[in-house]
Amino acid sequence: MNRHLHIICLDAPYPADYGGAIDMFYKIEALYKAGIKIHLHYFSYNDRKKKGELNQYCESINAYDRKTGWEGFSFKLPYIISSRINIELAHNINKDDHPVLLEGLHCTGILSTINKNKKIVVRMHNIESDYYKCLESSTNDLSKKIYYRRESRLLKKYQHSLPKDHLYACITEKDKDALRKEYGLKNSFFLPAFTPFHEINGQEGMGNFCLYHGNLSVPENEKAALWLLHHVFSKIKIPLVIAGKAPSDRLKKIAQLYQHICLVVDPPAKEINDLIRKAHINILPSFSTSGIKLKLLHALFEGRHCVVNNDMVAGTGLESACHIGANANAIASIITQLHHQPFTPEEILLRKKLLGTVYDTAKNADQLIQHLY
Repeated sequence: MNRHLHIICLDAPYPADYGGAIDMFYKIEALYKAGIKIHLHYFSYNDRKKKGELNQYCESINAYDRKTGWEGFSFKLPYIISSRINIELAHNINKDDHPVLLEGLHCTGILSTINKNKKIVVRMHNIESDYYKCLESSTNDLSKKIYYRRESRLLKKYQHSLPKDHLYACITEKDKDALRKEYGLKNSFFLPAFTPFHEINGQEGMGNFCLYHGNLSVPENEKAALWLLHHVFSKIKIPLVIAGKAPSDRLKKIAQLYQHICLVVDPPAKEINDLIRKAHINILPSFSTSGIKLKLLHALFEGRHCVVNNDMVAGTGLESACHIGANANAIASIITQLHHQPFTPEEILLRKKLLGTVYDTAKNADQLIQHLY
């Protein structure tokens, strides 16, 4: 018997070039391989275009314009939700009895209009109110600060209003516990991130430099890069590469002040992967404890030593695979020690045991299917 599924994505899931898109795209691929007939719906509002790669996995694909600016504004709803409420989308979903997977809290504005007999799973990429609170603290732009603060408050209120009878697939155990305890969503369950990583490819021995990578246009990531410059690598003269999309002029100017620091601007995915594999230490501090950072999984699957702070690994279960520093001085000390310490076969074996079972995309696709049918 054919099993059909509507998947509603907050953004085009391809190219899979940032955390949310990676989880969405490789989930689509895994569900397709498990025999699910996918009807994809996504919101189009930027330069991310539908590619042929999606056609091979989907029975049908529909794109919807996201309302931007004042057109998508609401006094009562968070902007990320009100700007994605679409009557045509709701109409298309209600043409049949197929279950629905909503990718992100962003897409839940149409929940009340979906036929009551449909099975619905909402993929929670993180606790959005916490994420936007983090964005507020990470930017110095006053207008953005006001927007992030307002959005965080509205999101917290909105999360309390979510229907209790739907299923919520959380990306970490910590997020699952938060939804159950704080928001009363007892039907929340842990569904690990879907990624392209299937084997531990970190190479034994020594690398050449330290690496921080991420989308540098995201305030939290710029804050992390600047924190490393000001508080860690101003004290130690070990080579550091910072690589990522769209760094600000401020970050470029500050990086130029240090002879042992190199900024790689807008590297393609292959170059990022090469940098992760060649680095001796991947350094990934975070200032948010919600969700999981896909770049951490990337570094653990493909790289050598991984140095993080507590916020990066909180609730992920990945603590034993990382070197954790509580503050800048501790991280500087750990980096200095690891700089001359080879990456060993024992560490590779630990990662295989830790990551191999949890981040098995076929197994996790089967778990999701059991919740949908």
